[in-house]
Amino acid sequence: MNVAVLSGGVGGARMLDGLARVLAPGDLTAIVNTGDDFSHWGLHIAPDLDTVMYTLSGLGDEQRGWGLRGETFRALSMVERYGGDAWFQLGDLDLGTHIVRSEALRRGDSLTDVTARLFRGAGVAHRVVPMSDGRRATMLDTTTHGTLAFQDWFVRERAAPPVTRVWFDGDTAPGPGVVDAIANADVVIVAPSNPYVSIDPILTLAGVRDAVAARPVVAVSPIRAGKAVKGPLASMIEQLAGVPASAAAVADHYGGVIDAMVVESGDAVPVRSRETAVVMTDRDDRARLAREVLSFAESLL
Repeated sequence: MNVAVLSGGVGGARMLDGLARVLAPGDLTAIVNTGDDFSHWGLHIAPDLDTVMYTLSGLGDEQRGWGLRGETFRALSMVERYGGDAWFQLGDLDLGTHIVRSEALRRGDSLTDVTARLFRGAGVAHRVVPMSDGRRATMLDTTTHGTLAFQDWFVRERAAPPVTRVWFDGDTAPGPGVVDAIANADVVIVAPSNPYVSIDPILTLAGVRDAVAARPVVAVSPIRAGKAVKGPLASMIEQLAGVPASAAAVADHYGGVIDAMVVESGDAVPVRSRETAVVMTDRDDRARLAREVLSFAESLL
């Protein structure tokens, strides 16, 4: 079965790790959000791509959920000592990734091409592509801080300012091969990522939503018993949709894009569903969930 996955960072990376353990490299394409990419210390930072890369390669810090295992922050401590901008934690090992990416982009390489090289260098065999080669920034209008770029809201302000709108600024062109990967997939899986800031940036690119809606689509719920598995999604649903957080609210948000949903046991949704445990406790559990999602997806074909 040929599978395309729309993914954000931590939750999506864990879902992809499970799928990568049960699918051959030629059967899986991950399309990863770049709406939270930004420039910091003169470097191009791609948090979701890097989280996916570190997770699939086994190099990531499993306990923290982001960054590299065995990371140190000596460079960051010196930046802070000099009075520099230290609100975003870049580790010493992590800097190597950003330096190589940024230098390649300055040479004129595309984000798609440099991403492929980085993933090969990290030992990842499966195909992972950025949603776009252009700048497509996720922006949030808030009640207390005006309009913030995603990392300013999420990291600098710790996702505290209430959100009234999420919108996207910049290039609407999807990356090369993104639409084709979706069109050629037997099934599209929407990873358990934040729909507003991880999946919508992908779906709002030109032609992507229509391509996804034309395929059988299974979403994995990022909400469990009314609470977000990770991150600020629960409060965002309440602020943006005006309803309590639930798997049903996520399904409603995706509208006609998804055909079915994998949800936590006991959660009800207005689409065809499969109930299971959606929290992935370790790498074996990721593979367990991946098999269940794929089995459910096969039933839609």
